[in-house]
Amino acid sequence: MKRIWALTCIVLLGASPQQAANAEIWGFEGERNRFTDFVWQYNLKGFEEAEYHLAVKRLFWDFENVSGKRLSPGPKRMAGIKVYSNSGRGISTPRPLVRAVVAALKARGWQNHELFVMDAMEFWLRDSGFLPPLSLRKHGDNFFGVPVWPLDRGSFFDPLWFYENPLPSRSARALSAQLLGEIEVEALPEERKSFLARPLLTEVDFWINLPMVMDHPAVGVNGALINATLWNASNRDRFFVSPANAPIAVAEIAATPELLAGWVVTLMTLERFQFIGGPVFNSLYTRSEPILWMSVDPVRLDTLILQRINRHRANNGFDILGDELPMLHFSEQLGVGSQVLEDIKWIVLP
Repeated sequence: MKRIWALTCIVLLGASPQQAANAEIWGFEGERNRFTDFVWQYNLKGFEEAEYHLAVKRLFWDFENVSGKRLSPGPKRMAGIKVYSNSGRGISTPRPLVRAVVAALKARGWQNHELFVMDAMEFWLRDSGFLPPLSLRKHGDNFFGVPVWPLDRGSFFDPLWFYENPLPSRSARALSAQLLGEIEVEALPEERKSFLARPLLTEVDFWINLPMVMDHPAVGVNGALINATLWNASNRDRFFVSPANAPIAVAEIAATPELLAGWVVTLMTLERFQFIGGPVFNSLYTRSEPILWMSVDPVRLDTLILQRINRHRANNGFDILGDELPMLHFSEQLGVGSQVLEDIKWIVLP
């Protein structure tokens, strides 16, 4: 295994880019950096499925024209859709948006079995409507024919692909504190590891990130970056209770070359976002705007939504999160994206 990135933590991966195959949409030569300045904004007329279909169709078409990349099947004939469902139905990725993405991909030649919808936990995927009720499970674990892959089943992790950090698991720390008081107990080797979602690293031509936005006590913003990183990793709770380590973990996982090579765009809807109290859903602190953003750069999207979160927090008498989050700073330092908003090349549709 080899070291890929290091700040305070270490990323250890078990395969080289060549072993992972070089067919991902961006590859490993930094081509994606030519398009990280672009942010597309589609002004929605509503949140109905038909409107999302129009929006995604137009956004994908424009992205293909600007980038020269086609969202059609490649050599691997597999594409992933990473949703967010981990706060329950109240603030999960809208199903009409997911269906619109699926429809746009199928129009480009993809078949249902060549796509998959992925998120961290089966319970929340079922609660949010991406998996059928248990009483209907005999019809298969799919979302309108597209396979749904819950990461907590374990079969989508690979022992060769992991992020290693000396921070022990939450349960191990709690037990050591209970039994030994203040004595520190070194974490076992497996407790240092967070295994990464193998399909997004090695098995797709590309994958699309569909986060939802909330505040988060460990990283500030639960948005594009965290949906693509910690919500794709095992043993993640150890970071969620460690604000000092979580931002570094997010940045280093996001900077993994194999992850970036296939991470084509992030689509961020503002249909519903929460400015305080996250990651537990609270409807009193949610807001809505008829906007759908798309960008190659998740750092810019999280920076943009941070401005809105801070504005709503200030308007409602809460402390703001600040203008710069460590997670965004570390991600910028590792080349994932940029926090600079002044040089964004806006493409506003329609």
